[in-house]
Amino acid sequence: MQQASSAAPVVGRDAELTRLSGVLERARGGEARAVLISGDAGVGKTRVLDEVGGQAAATGMTVVTGHCVDLGDVGLPYLPFTEILGVLAADERFAAALAARPVVERLLGTGSGSVRDVDGRLRLFEGMAGLLAEVAEIAPLLLVLEDLHWADQSSRDLLRFLLGRGVLRHRLAVFASYRADDLHRRHPLRPLLAELIRLPLVERLELRPLADADVDRLVRALEPGPLPDATVRRIVERAEGNAFYAEELLAATDTESGGVPSGLADVLLIRFEQLSETAQQVLRTAAVAGRRVEHELLREAVGLPEPELESALREAVGRQLLVAGDDDTYSFRHALAREAVYADLLPGERARLHGAFARLLAGRGHLAESAAERAHHYRESHDLAEALAASLEAADHAQRVGAPAEEQRHLETALDLWAAVDPASRPSGGGVDRVTLTLRASAAAAHAGRLHRAVALTRSALAELGQDADSELAARVRYTLAGNLLSVDSLTAAFAYSSEALAMIPEDPPSRTWVWAAATHVLAARHVGENETALRVARRALGVAEHLGVTDAQADLLISLAVFDGAGRRGREGRERLVKARDLARSSGNAPVELRALFNLAMGCYESGALAECVPWLTEGLDRARQAGLLSSTYPLEMRYLRLLVLHVLGRWDECLRAAADDPDVPRAAGGYTVGPALLVTLARGDLSAADRARALLEGPFDWMATLVAGIVLTDAAALRGDPEEAVRWMRSTVTALADEAVPRPGVTVRLAALALSAVADAATGLRLTGDEPGARRWADTAAELVELAREVAVHGENGTPQGPEGQAWLARAEAEWVRATKGPDAAAWAEAVTAFGYGDVYELARCRVRYTEALVAAGRREEAAAEARAVREAAEELGATPLREQVEALVRRGRLFDVSGDDDRPGTLTAREQDVLRLLALGRSNRQIGEELFISGKTASVHVSNILAKLGASSRGEAVAIAYREGLITPEPSASG
Repeated sequence: MQQASSAAPVVGRDAELTRLSGVLERARGGEARAVLISGDAGVGKTRVLDEVGGQAAATGMTVVTGHCVDLGDVGLPYLPFTEILGVLAADERFAAALAARPVVERLLGTGSGSVRDVDGRLRLFEGMAGLLAEVAEIAPLLLVLEDLHWADQSSRDLLRFLLGRGVLRHRLAVFASYRADDLHRRHPLRPLLAELIRLPLVERLELRPLADADVDRLVRALEPGPLPDATVRRIVERAEGNAFYAEELLAATDTESGGVPSGLADVLLIRFEQLSETAQQVLRTAAVAGRRVEHELLREAVGLPEPELESALREAVGRQLLVAGDDDTYSFRHALAREAVYADLLPGERARLHGAFARLLAGRGHLAESAAERAHHYRESHDLAEALAASLEAADHAQRVGAPAEEQRHLETALDLWAAVDPASRPSGGGVDRVTLTLRASAAAAHAGRLHRAVALTRSALAELGQDADSELAARVRYTLAGNLLSVDSLTAAFAYSSEALAMIPEDPPSRTWVWAAATHVLAARHVGENETALRVARRALGVAEHLGVTDAQADLLISLAVFDGAGRRGREGRERLVKARDLARSSGNAPVELRALFNLAMGCYESGALAECVPWLTEGLDRARQAGLLSSTYPLEMRYLRLLVLHVLGRWDECLRAAADDPDVPRAAGGYTVGPALLVTLARGDLSAADRARALLEGPFDWMATLVAGIVLTDAAALRGDPEEAVRWMRSTVTALADEAVPRPGVTVRLAALALSAVADAATGLRLTGDEPGARRWADTAAELVELAREVAVHGENGTPQGPEGQAWLARAEAEWVRATKGPDAAAWAEAVTAFGYGDVYELARCRVRYTEALVAAGRREEAAAEARAVREAAEELGATPLREQVEALVRRGRLFDVSGDDDRPGTLTAREQDVLRLLALGRSNRQIGEELFISGKTASVHVSNILAKLGASSRGEAVAIAYREGLITPEPSASG
């Protein structure tokens, strides 16, 4: 919303103002908060912000406001923050803080250098965070961001960084408003809002339409004279709770039209038409300028003498259509007013005024910051040649300030204009042509994580190539397309294009183009199973890259060799290659290659069972991805998943759930990458609805990671439900879906087979106990098939080398389950599984120890079994894994392991609360009655009863009471006649 008239009273917002005032009070005391304020256009967001801003200023807070601007399909990077910096720079209290951060001053046009590189982007973000923190130390700070629905992506990224990385630890409040009715399903603000609201210090405030009584009060307060009740009722009906509608309808009641227009635009234009012709001319011109306009620029565009201009402006301000700013600017009181005036312009009039503003801005010098505005005005004025030049300039500026999404949009605008501009008027020199521009747009799209758009743009570049195209350019287009296709798992097509690229240019003389074509072909060949080709080309290309000094290609080739040469990324040589590749990629400034190296370093540690060593690589990788704006690309998504998976494996389940829910960098449609480990935790804690959420991941187009996660969860859920048919079905369908020509049996096959084997072994054991030998043999045959599949994959891996500790642990479990399915529980087999999972998987270790306990009981080794049972129960309680705890407690009761357990398991170790529950249990009370007498919930009472049964080794409530009497834990209640 625009700056509202301060004369308009605030009605019907007492609760909202109280809540925001409370946020300000806490911020002044050091408890920072951010509030996202939503509402339809005209509902009163700006008026509420004005009110709380006035309150904040009255208490000594510094209040700074940044406005986002609608420039159509172009963006002006960091605009609201540039405005905020301008306000802070004008306050001498903050001069030292600003001077200490020259990287931030670049947004004001006073600094030097560039934030084009990934480090520059991070320095800019951290500099802004540091500046706000220091300002808040000098005086409590209220930061207001208006019209967030128009924010450019770079501003959204910076806001995400500020709120997600600790700026809310200071004496600071952030209020950000946006139009809820502008947020269509694909609006870029929607995913950011979803991310921010999950942060613990961010809350949402929705300004709903005013009640009719409040609109009535507002209308009567705005009009000093008496109003007929019928008029007020009519305004209230038509306003439908929107304060701005009500104000405009009221202002239109004294017009000669004699009625109220049905649409707000008509109302706005009626007020507009009440102005003098000169004032209307000024407003039309201001509407073309945009949200706000400088006085000098408006004067030059409208072409009026200063006295006439001032008179017209005074009239417009008096009629509350324009608001004068403190910085010699004017803005429409409300965005809808500007939009209505702009829409009423004749096409020729609109084009003429846009042209005037474009020429005026160009006359001030080609400042990079104004390039986006000039491009917008030139395009709307149909001066396409100048629009093309300005769009390219705007793209360069976006690249320098680290705004890849804006760079892509400007480049695509330039591509749209290219064909419409006469060749003689197009930019010349520097190798600028449609193909290279399209390749550059493709690179920007990939950098912004828009992988499918990158593929489409590169295909467009290929289609643009003529028959006489330069062979190096033709090869470059093809290997770029191959690389983009690999990122979206189109492997066969990628290999075909990389093969074409490599065949187009000779290896001798050596060239950078050949090296990158070879590096891409290595990846493509590897993905389609052409391993010998991949190794041969990689070794040859590495030597050429070293000779030419193409360090980023050298790094990429080293990563490929580290992954699939020799012992791979788990071996010492592979690790050394990856570290070297990381350093080379960083020195060359190639962030995607650096991220690939960091991901493989983390995966090498994970596959080796070195979980603690995995975490630093993941932290470094995600930080670098955040700096580069690549969090939506493949390797950072993989790293985010791996980070959560490590927390799950280490048993830090609450931390895993929090990280999955509160991650401020989660991109849209991350799917299995972000929810996978959380679903595993949820399922292990007994919530079978995790299976429904896993099944939902399979809806829509095929997604490899979503399929992997869903397969694991659904197979395990079926096993926990005791449904072997379903478990085996999900296991097989998942393996089939994940297989491709290069990897017919994915590595996760071992885990899936072990999970399915658990259900199969349960079924075989149950049938054998009932005497159904044919049924037991049928499941034993299935078990043999599954364990053989697990052996094949675990031994040979995906690249011919055995799997690491994790894979070998799952194989050990599969072997033990197979023995259980065919012969019964075997202590030696389960001891091997327990040892194998000792590398660090807390939950799977505990699950194997339950089976080991069962096998020990069957072998008569009850003391060992009791010790194992105690360890499992402790782990289950620590994890909150209720089904696992219930499983081991049932085993303790069946095996009467309390007779040989340590002191902690003896009946005398009941807690005081359990003693109370046991006393009431002896009186025959139900769980609900126990809860009522002890002032606890029935569910809590049930938990205590379960603990009592486990500690006493009882299988029923009656047996527990009998044991308690026998052990002297309770005494009979005296009779009433006693």
